[in-house]
Amino acid sequence: MKKIIKNGTIVTATDTYEADILIENGMISQIGKDLSSADAEVVDAKGNYIFPGGIDPHTHLDMPFGGTVTKDNFETGTIAAAFGGTTTIIDFCLTQKGKTLRSALDTWHEKADGNAVIDYGFHLQIVEMNEVILKELATVSKEEGISSFKVFMAYKNQFQADDETLFKTLVAAKELGALVMVHAENGDVIDYLVKKALEEGKTEPIYHALTRPPEAEAEATGRAATLTGLANSQLYVVHVSCAEAAAKIAEARNKGIDIWGETCPQYLVLDQSYLEKPEFEGAKYVWSPPLREKWNQEVLWNALKSGQLQTLGSDQCSFDFNGQKDLGKEDFSKIPNGGPIIEDRVSILFSEGVDKGRINLNQFVDIMSTKAAKLFGLYPKKGTIAVGSDADLVVFNPHAERVITSDADHMAVDYNAFEGIRVKGEPVSVLSRGEFVIKDKTFVGKAGSGQYIKRAKYGETLSAEKKAVPQS
Repeated sequence: MKKIIKNGTIVTATDTYEADILIENGMISQIGKDLSSADAEVVDAKGNYIFPGGIDPHTHLDMPFGGTVTKDNFETGTIAAAFGGTTTIIDFCLTQKGKTLRSALDTWHEKADGNAVIDYGFHLQIVEMNEVILKELATVSKEEGISSFKVFMAYKNQFQADDETLFKTLVAAKELGALVMVHAENGDVIDYLVKKALEEGKTEPIYHALTRPPEAEAEATGRAATLTGLANSQLYVVHVSCAEAAAKIAEARNKGIDIWGETCPQYLVLDQSYLEKPEFEGAKYVWSPPLREKWNQEVLWNALKSGQLQTLGSDQCSFDFNGQKDLGKEDFSKIPNGGPIIEDRVSILFSEGVDKGRINLNQFVDIMSTKAAKLFGLYPKKGTIAVGSDADLVVFNPHAERVITSDADHMAVDYNAFEGIRVKGEPVSVLSRGEFVIKDKTFVGKAGSGQYIKRAKYGETLSAEKKAVPQS
């Protein structure tokens, strides 16, 4: 059915204006004043903003880690994402040495197909780089429309790749038109510090943070940036948590290196003291990089405002406190790393960013949607409100206030990392390709309605501009 969204204020990364939106066949067909169509469902958005659907470039759904599997799968995770105003995710497809990339991709398609309620794509992890992998990489990246590769510089003896693998991946990515993503922490140094702490009987959750110092993140960030410049390639640093790492990105950008930075809502509102909560509750906040001292928060906000950091991912990677996080009750290094973030990403950015005057409305849209769409080959199909774009839309009430609680969220996990935080602004209705997934704060979508999205090569959409011209 056709739909017309009327009386709302449209906000994109560049414009803010009042107009109606006509939706046909899953796409935006017209934008203008006083639109009408006899057979269209009318959605009254009076008093609300209309944003392009959020794009979360960093999720881990149904992912094995540390002897267990993340609690949220592609159904529960994407339902929670939709409630939070996100209409597209890009999940990380993990690979294994000695096994084909195709087998890993087949596994991830099996996880998502028939389960996701919003659209999705995959980043492809690289754990080794040789002629066999290089040849297959060229094939699957083209066939699958994958234009981003992930390399871990941490998690020694699990995910960590060496510098040669990283450099070869950067070289290959330049040729294939892909963006290389790094988890930037010095895994070798961290491995040493973790072993030393455990030998000294330091087993509590706080030592997760103390054995992964900001210097280890900054060093790896700077090293990855240097290798990127040497390869004349392109780099995206995920989950930047501290001032030192943000400074390395700014320094590299000032040198002309093609480098981008992502932070996450947890680093903007939570701090290291959460890991010191009694009764092992600090384990709820164990993820990597760890939470930092509180003063880092304003540095990260300022980096988002100035454009030295460009995107906000959730790093959704949820594990139950009871039955999963407590695997590390006697040894912090055995606590599964990750937290439930996907549902509150957009609200926290709006409430703490826009409502508190740290960023403006257009920057908000750019950070939560548009920049990720451009970097990861989705724009202008996704990430904006324009004629011809997918009708991925969020009707957002900027005045609504709520307190975040686990009881009210829609994730499968048994706690919420932002429990008790009051936020202003919330999604009311969310459409994916013109169909309601959330309507009046109620889930009306269905498992399997989300589609796998093949993405354009890096750079093809980065400089693209497509502005809607409202029709009178």
